[in-house]
Amino acid sequence: MLPIYLDNAATTQVREEVADKMAAVLKSNYGNPSSTHSVGRSSKSILEQCRKRIAAHFNVKPSEIIFTAGGTEADNLVLRSAVCDLNVEHIISSKIEHHAVGHTVSALAQTTNIKLSYVDVLSDGSIDLKHLEELLTNSAKKTLVSLMHINNEIGTILDLKFVADLCKTHNALFHSDCVQSVGHYPLDLEYIPIDFLAASAHKFHGPKGIGFAFVRSGLGVQSIITGGSQERGCRAGTESLHDIVGMDEALSLAYENLSSEKVYVADLKAHFIKLLKSEIPEVKFNANCDDSIKSTYTLVNVCLPVSEAKAPLFLFQLDLKGIACSKGSACQSGSDKGSHVLAQILSAEELKRPSIRFSFSIYNNVDELDRVVKTLKELVFESA
Repeated sequence: MLPIYLDNAATTQVREEVADKMAAVLKSNYGNPSSTHSVGRSSKSILEQCRKRIAAHFNVKPSEIIFTAGGTEADNLVLRSAVCDLNVEHIISSKIEHHAVGHTVSALAQTTNIKLSYVDVLSDGSIDLKHLEELLTNSAKKTLVSLMHINNEIGTILDLKFVADLCKTHNALFHSDCVQSVGHYPLDLEYIPIDFLAASAHKFHGPKGIGFAFVRSGLGVQSIITGGSQERGCRAGTESLHDIVGMDEALSLAYENLSSEKVYVADLKAHFIKLLKSEIPEVKFNANCDDSIKSTYTLVNVCLPVSEAKAPLFLFQLDLKGIACSKGSACQSGSDKGSHVLAQILSAEELKRPSIRFSFSIYNNVDELDRVVKTLKELVFESA
């Protein structure tokens, strides 16, 4: 029996149409986009067409899209350049950010003179917006707020428009890691006055190793990589044309099919939640992940009624049963440390039990979910 893949928040299966387009470019469009001869100019033309189409999805200028090696680099580009080039002296973030942001702001606080403040996280995993307003009101320095749109572990959704408007009111810059929302939610960045955004193609059925940063015109972000003047001087290094074409195609397909595919995946999540509540009544849904309004439709994070002694092997047991899921971000796999996100919202007793993240895509189906719940029930009662 084929493995059941429910770790789509970590990475997604590449669409067949995307792989086909990438293969065609690899075979035929091998010119360096920075070369001035016809072969290079042909690649440059394809590159800029992709940039234009990607920008159009967000109602922004093509010049505001900077291609990167993924979301982590995009986050680093914005945060490091904001301090080094934009004279930001105060960063406000949270303790439930992805490590691409969390570790970066922590490093900046240790190596520069910036002030780092953390906004409170409420018990349901949401950001305390009143506390954020207090921090902004009391900040006398040039400030940047960095808060993710959708939390990659618990699925909590931030009100981007509200936070962006709040930052404008207080003359603060706003950066958001939107890796879990780009391709899954429409984002009109003319309506939402965000300054910076990070995205990664492999989260919406595109290739790994490619993403982009949105940088609002006039902000003057500079490259953090020393080298050539590619990407208008914002990101040195020869662009990976086949990956960019793959990302463009994946994003176009994601938004073209968003209405129907969102309903399909949301129905899978609703079915999974209903079945879990029925078969394992003691299951706890971490944060608001069982709320269809407050949480993304793509994942759930559940705390299972399993003893502390058997909790460490629970994920391994699922893997042996052919079920691929995770206990948190894939970026911390292999670490003995628990989830820094769950540590902010769960009790000490709850942290002793296994919390598992299941994340869904269009390539999943109801039969798979039924098998997963059946297996979970068997393992839970075996460990009782």
